[in-house]
Amino acid sequence: MGNLSLITIIIIAANVIFSLKGFKDFSFFEKYKFNIGSIKRGEHVRMIGSGFLHVDQMHLFFNMFTLYIFADVVINSLEQFNFAIIYFGSLLVGNLLSFYFHKNEYHYSAVGASGAVTGVLYSAILLHPDMNLYMFFIPIPIPAYLFGIAYLLYSIYGMKNRVGNIGHDAHFGGAIGGYVITLVLAPWLFEKNLLMVGLLAVPILLLYVMRKTGKI
Repeated sequence: MGNLSLITIIIIAANVIFSLKGFKDFSFFEKYKFNIGSIKRGEHVRMIGSGFLHVDQMHLFFNMFTLYIFADVVINSLEQFNFAIIYFGSLLVGNLLSFYFHKNEYHYSAVGASGAVTGVLYSAILLHPDMNLYMFFIPIPIPAYLFGIAYLLYSIYGMKNRVGNIGHDAHFGGAIGGYVITLVLAPWLFEKNLLMVGLLAVPILLLYVMRKTGKI
């Protein structure tokens, strides 16, 4: 955990370069940020480009630090090419879910790699649910699968109540992308750890039911 593979270096470098450009160049930032109205007008490049922009340096650091921590957990199990599929697939699914929930809000905008990074995190948890995670404000180890479930439940709460200036739907969509793509690439998980596959699906099924019943 925490080693830098070539694909991780490339993705982090791209995020840093594009984000720094966006910090200084307002027109560049506006051109590639996620925006419902612009995407509906056919500017689909925003679905990927927005994932390489960030609001500020702290936003950029937090996403890249999380990626740095968990990227090789996935790479060591699935190799670099499949990691790239998970990263970009999660980014796209995250933005697609955000588009779905905000499709009638033409001025809704967002930026950040959080969807992609959450997909990598959820993939790592699915591959190694027995690992422990440590949070800055909680001095005890947390089982990865419990953290993953709790995080998505909080994301549902955040989506329902519009908590903070955070793209909870993009985070949740990224986790869905990481979950589904990982299972496609590593179907042996159904045999090796079916219980965890089922447990990590609970928040996803809950969101589906809540959406179908009009509760979110």
